Amino acid sequence: MTDHNPEFERPEERVPKRVIGTPAAATEPALLGEDKPAAPAVVAGVKPQDPRIVKKGERLAALCFTITFLAGIGFIASYVIFQVGDLDGTAASNLALGGTLTLALLGLALGMVVWARMVLPKYSVIQERHVMASDRETRRDVAEKFVQGVEESGFVKRKLLRRTLLAAVAPLGLAPVVLLRDLGPLPETKLRHTVWGEKTKEGKPLRLLVEGTGQPIRAADFNTPGGLLSVVPEGYEHDLTVLAKATVILINLRPEEIKSGTNKNWTHNGIVAYSKICTHVGCPAALYEQNTHNILCPCHQSTFDATDGAKVVFGPAARPLPQLPIDVDAEGYLIATGDFPVPVGPSFWERGDAEAEYRQKGGQV
Repeated sequence: MTDHNPEFERPEERVPKRVIGTPAAATEPALLGEDKPAAPAVVAGVKPQDPRIVKKGERLAALCFTITFLAGIGFIASYVIFQVGDLDGTAASNLALGGTLTLALLGLALGMVVWARMVLPKYSVIQERHVMASDRETRRDVAEKFVQGVEESGFVKRKLLRRTLLAAVAPLGLAPVVLLRDLGPLPETKLRHTVWGEKTKEGKPLRLLVEGTGQPIRAADFNTPGGLLSVVPEGYEHDLTVLAKATVILINLRPEEIKSGTNKNWTHNGIVAYSKICTHVGCPAALYEQNTHNILCPCHQSTFDATDGAKVVFGPAARPLPQLPIDVDAEGYLIATGDFPVPVGPSFWERGDAEAEYRQKGGQV
């Protein structure tokens, strides 16, 4: 008789671990040598999709995800291929990066939508709602606590406290009404013009003063190409209402760099003046890149070409920065020879103008 040794027992069959994403192993042997798919479990409120629709949805979603993959590769390749050394390169880079990123995000979104609409089952969900009211005892207890709190606070008995409290909060209730004053009146035609078209008391054109210091500018002192100054009208250095629409940037360009979009008759020895108010939403467009001659608004990245009439080369702005006509006086100081030819600032500033004209015409278009 031999001893019982566990090592000589027949080892159990080793079953490989299930890989995520694969179906579970069958628990019953197939009959007649054929595998039969198990019937899907019936769940109340769940309606499986038609297998043909599921198959079609799977293919469409896979196509969208493939497009997203290719667009993502294209985005990375565009970043490497398209450089931004000049305006044309910058425009090509922005177009390639924006196009491929849009295609990638759109493909991913469409794929997820198709997956949810055509592959996932439909659910009929019933939300249970219960009575929200408290029971009678709880409500009675709350009412008693409230009355007790009022009595203990002395709000009813202490007339002096009650009256002074009501008097204290009354102005706070009127505060929102006072703040509504900032919503009007409409500016009418005030935003159409700036003070640059006015004259001094002596009848002379307004000089351009350096913002902050208030010093006038000699053209001979501002003769370095690539320089930029923020200037304000003479006599209005501290009038914030005027400066909100009349602040200007001066840029010194080489005369040969100025293109046809710039009115050369409004420049002086390559010095050109543009409105500092961005035509998108009115932020100060005061960043300047000397290599590309681009004026940049830091709020939403609207970019303007200083050599070509400050036309828009990138960003959400819809129109160029208005150019201010400038010249020099007898003493060599830079002056404004007139107002901007078009309204400054964003287009929505002109709504007051349109409504004013509408009223002047008797409400008729």
